[in-house]
Amino acid sequence: MTVVLAQRNDPRLGIALMALTSLIFSAQDGISRHLAEATNVYMVVMIRFWFFAGFVILLGRAQQGSVRAAAATSQPLLQIVRAVLLVAEICVTIYAFTVLGLAQSHALFAACPLLIAAFSGPVLGERVGWRRWTAIGVGFLGILVILRPGVAVFDPRGFIALAGAAMFALYSLLTRLAGRRDSAATSFFWTGTVGAVAMTAIGLPMWEPMSGPDWALMLLLCGMGVTGHWLLIKTYEVAEAAIVQPFAYMQLVFVTIIGVTVFDETLHTTTVIGASIVVAAGLFTLWRERVRRLREGP
Repeated sequence: MTVVLAQRNDPRLGIALMALTSLIFSAQDGISRHLAEATNVYMVVMIRFWFFAGFVILLGRAQQGSVRAAAATSQPLLQIVRAVLLVAEICVTIYAFTVLGLAQSHALFAACPLLIAAFSGPVLGERVGWRRWTAIGVGFLGILVILRPGVAVFDPRGFIALAGAAMFALYSLLTRLAGRRDSAATSFFWTGTVGAVAMTAIGLPMWEPMSGPDWALMLLLCGMGVTGHWLLIKTYEVAEAAIVQPFAYMQLVFVTIIGVTVFDETLHTTTVIGASIVVAAGLFTLWRERVRRLREGP
């Protein structure tokens, strides 16, 4: 017999949990940048996924009763593609942190909801109305403000962060596609385990010695990853996604503070203006998505 637990509806708690999750993920990004500069991106991501895989295996056994039950899927190829895409996205994004900085990278990564809306038509067959297309266009004007093309300070490395955002948008849509036939727990299991296998193949040949303090930071990073994902699960258990999702943008604020105070990054006025435009457009697309789902009904 399967017991289905009713979802709580506590917006205040959900928002608080999302804020805490965003803070943890921001600190995780800061530590990832430091460790990637001290060693290399592939080694850092590999060790993160080892811990992540252990977490999802334990979670799968606790929720599904066995590893086999947690891994049961009728679409293994889709699940593998999703996991590999996430691994690649994390590597690209952390690399962007090292060459572009945390604040600038996250300002560009804020375009993710816009990219999800733009890709939802070809990937999921969803209709994107003129209002959301207008918001997407406005958002990309914000990206141009951040990138500052045509001026002396234009930095083409910004396209690295945009590539990471595009990959994560596609991963999110493939996760939604997988969710039509698989549970979230199953997709979570495949993400962690396949990601660990893929990164081990890439990361082991890139192994470098780490200092004692960096190993301590690596363990802290892994603990933060597990804690952050667990809190994210709890966030969506206690409140509707449409209510808490906009507050994920708090990560942009937290990570900018870390970038400026810890890594001595310079926050350009154009980055603030462009990021504000992108975030406003992203919030509008999230709102329109909620309206569309309410019209369609359950």
